[in-house]
Formats: sequence, structure tokens, C-alpha cells
Amino acid sequence: MWRGSEAYTGAAALAATGALRAGAGLVTLGVAASLLSLMQMKLTEIMTRPLPEIVGGAIGMKAVPYIDDLAARCDVLAIGPGLGRAEETMAAVREVVRNCDKPLVIDADGLNALVGHTDILRDTAALAVLTPHPGEMGRLFGLTPAQVNQDRIGVARQAAHSWGAIVVLKGAPTVVAFPDGEVYVNTSGNAGMATGGTGDVLTGVIAALIAQGLSSHDAAIAGVYLHGLAGDIAARAGQVGMAAGDVARALPAAYAGLLEE
Repeated sequence: MWRGSEAYTGAAALAATGALRAGAGLVTLGVAASLLSLMQMKLTEIMTRPLPEIVGGAIGMKAVPYIDDLAARCDVLAIGPGLGRAEETMAAVREVVRNCDKPLVIDADGLNALVGHTDILRDTAALAVLTPHPGEMGRLFGLTPAQVNQDRIGVARQAAHSWGAIVVLKGAPTVVAFPDGEVYVNTSGNAGMATGGTGDVLTGVIAALIAQGLSSHDAAIAGVYLHGLAGDIAARAGQVGMAAGDVARALPAAYAGLLEE
């Protein structure tokens, strides 16, 4: 389930599409009421639900009980892509995270809402999966992106232990770290994926795998590899000009390739 603000509807759409293409049987997109018609036109195979909003298509505290109700009927909750950074939106995200007893995947502005509030993660009922890029990780951990990239494994491992969460540090290469110190370095993917929206697709992929019964641990590892493999398939047409939607469309072929191995 995703929420999108007026300026970032593409991010919410890509995350929902990533989930659908990665095998989620039913995806529900929670969106500010004024954006409902737009999202329904963008996404014909995905269910949409209107949420109370504040301004500019952003959600606020009034949306929290609606999101909680929707989450109660879902297998996994993904939050962040397309939210925007209105102060009340950030407060609403924190409240949803506190309330949620389902597996969580948190990305983009969902991560920005946790800056200075990462203690919330240890109080969640389920293990959360966080998917920051170096800039988001830097804001969460008090580092510059350059400092993050100087020690990607060390920073991801320390963050996962400190927050009691799974950390998927996106980049070249993507690192998956767990609270117990276990770390995986991904080998799939290519430079053509360094384009806006591919991280939103990854959010959907990881959520879809959790919805299909994988643990958050296994979904993080498998989701990162599957996402990168889809990027490699999309790159056969050329890395220059690749878009996030190309990666999402290649997910069924990537999935089929894994099943044949």
C-alpha cells in the first residue's frame, strides 16, 4: 500500500507497479483523495483507496486511522515513495510506523520522517526493512553521502544493529545488512539503473516477496538480486536511456530466469 503527494505521483505508481510485477496478487494504493482519479488512470491493475489530505495532495494525521485500517487487511505495508515532506505528513508516517504490526518496507520520504526518530524502529512489532540511498542514509546516520560510500558495509552494518532493522543500502554495490551483523553484497544490476524511480521499484519488489511468504530477511536479499537481474535484462536494449519502468517490466522475465536455474 502506497501514498503519493501531488508532485511525486510517479514514485508511488512505480512502487505499486514493482510489487505487482514481482508477483503480489493484490496491490492497494492509498492516495490523497484529490489524486485518486489520476492514479486510477495511471494504474489500471492496482486497487486505489482515497485518504484524507492536507494540501497539495499530501496526507496528514487524519489519514492515519484509514491507513491503519487498510494495513490490518494487508500482508505487508510499504511506505514512503511519493509522500512529500510536509511536517504533518512526516508526523503521520511516524504514527503509522508505531501502530503497524505487519512487516514494513520503508523508503524515500518514509525514511526522511525517521530522521531523529529511529528509536521508533525498535518498538515496531515486525522487523522493518529500510532501503536508503547514500543521501538518505547520511541524513539518518549523521554522515555525508561521501562518508557513507567510503565504508558502505560498515555503515550499513552499524545502522542495522543500532536500529534493530534490516538495512538495504542502495548503490554500487547494494549492501544488505541485518541487526545481528550479517551482511550480503549484491552482484546483479548495472549503471543504467542509476536513474530516478528504480529505488521505488525495489520497494515494491521487496514488499511483494514478503507478501508471498518470504521472511523480511529473505525478501531483502532476494528482492535486491531480482531487482538487479531485471535491470540487467532491461539493459540488453542498452543502458543509456533506461528508465525505472523498464526495470519493472523486466521483473517477470527475471523471475522466470531464477525459477529455471
